[in-house]
Amino acid sequence: QVRLVESGGALVKPGESLRLTCAATGSLFNSRTMGWYRQAPGKQRERVARINMNGAAEYEDFVKGRFTISRDNGVNSVYLQMNNLKPEDTALYQCNDDDIFSYRLEGRYWGQGTQVTVSS
Repeated sequence: QVRLVESGGALVKPGESLRLTCAATGSLFNSRTMGWYRQAPGKQRERVARINMNGAAEYEDFVKGRFTISRDNGVNSVYLQMNNLKPEDTALYQCNDDDIFSYRLEGRYWGQGTQVTVSS
């Protein structure tokens, strides 16, 4: 059973930055494509970015040029550097194995997440 613990969320002003951290347990972490996802109230969860085992990253258009995903396989962690935050980035951010998102698995497959609120 993989356990995911996200941290780093906060209340910030537009234009400010945050760095989110996801600490994962599980022996298969290094071989998995991991991603960051977000869910705003009343909206479906959406992928923000993902990174494969070799460090190749993909971003959704709404964060390209502002967010950077990275990983450290030595400590089973995934990071999301978020710059130039906008109010529309306000959401609960969660990390996971990208297959969990793609297969639309819910409930126990997700961690608590970390809240990011962007407001002046």
